[in-house]
Amino acid sequence: MRNSPHGPRRISLMNLTVFRRFLRAWYRRRRRSLPWRENPDPYRIWISEVMLQQTTVSAVVPYFERFLAAFPTLHDLAAADEEAVLRCWEGLGYYRRARHLRQAAQQVVRDWGGQIPKNPAELQSLPGVGRYTAGAIASIAFDERAPILEANTQRLHCRLTGLDDPRSAAAQRSLWSFAEALLPDRGRGAGEINQALMELGSQVCRPEAPHCGVCPVSQFCEAFRTGRQEEIPRTAARPKVTEWVEAAVALFRTAPHRRPLGERQVDAGREWLLFRRLESERWPGLWDFPRFAIADGGGLAPTPQQIAARLLEAFGLRARGLEPAASIRHSVTRYRFLLHGWRGEWAGGRSTTARETRWVGTSELSQTPMPAPGRRIAAQLLFDSKSARG
Repeated sequence: MRNSPHGPRRISLMNLTVFRRFLRAWYRRRRRSLPWRENPDPYRIWISEVMLQQTTVSAVVPYFERFLAAFPTLHDLAAADEEAVLRCWEGLGYYRRARHLRQAAQQVVRDWGGQIPKNPAELQSLPGVGRYTAGAIASIAFDERAPILEANTQRLHCRLTGLDDPRSAAAQRSLWSFAEALLPDRGRGAGEINQALMELGSQVCRPEAPHCGVCPVSQFCEAFRTGRQEEIPRTAARPKVTEWVEAAVALFRTAPHRRPLGERQVDAGREWLLFRRLESERWPGLWDFPRFAIADGGGLAPTPQQIAARLLEAFGLRARGLEPAASIRHSVTRYRFLLHGWRGEWAGGRSTTARETRWVGTSELSQTPMPAPGRRIAAQLLFDSKSARG
């Protein structure tokens, strides 16, 4: 059955009451115990919902707890240094979320006296808050009648209504309308219904092999009725993975205010050159070693001469004593990277890029916000430093 010209199938008004009752009963029995559910404070709900964007619940929990320990209130976040926020976020990915959170906290303090607004339209005026996040905060924290639509609920609603392709603008409007129709009147548990729908989509109505046998609302599901659970919603073809080869160079110098140490302690007096990544790059605002693309060469490791030439070309910097430090594989969306990490001594040159630069001592590397691949190189440098000291 294709999408009807009249839109997807709806649940009757009479059945909505039963639908909500079954859904609530299931949720109260089966809901997971999550730190932001135990205390539905608006600030905690907001932090959790931003973290959960494009990230799994299991990955978010430790970051949520660490973030709240560092910035327990909205005023703490608004007053925090951006680098401190990024360092606390490090490893969670999509770093613009952290920067937007801090900017939005500052806006709430400035424009609303530190009180998070409950109106979805006002929430959407904050950096990084879209329609879904605004609806989640408004409904869960304030019990406003605000619909939500994210990956799990979109899949659930497509199956409930028999909508096989959610990608068009018309289909999205229909799904948002359906999500709103499922909600009770304001003050009657809209937030609980939204959380139950997300939980059902995540735990039962899964992308593959959905657990229809234990679904509390399968009697209302058009996909279940027609046996098309595995076909709805239609999925887009996976984008082709692009392979990319890069090099990062950890350049050191002897700290100007320290004397060179003995051979086994030389790392203790080293400083490392870092560049702040631009807004147009991956990981904007984080600090990284000089990094550049290199010719693929079938993934073969480059030579010191090739690295020195590219370092001078890309950054205007010269190095001596270049040696391999680490080879790292990592992925970002549809890109798969092979990163060759190198280490060498700075031999002069002045940066020719628009990036902000900084010399950081070995012991300070662990406190500097860095992307995951750069962090792995830094960890190797710290390990080598400790090994050198014996």
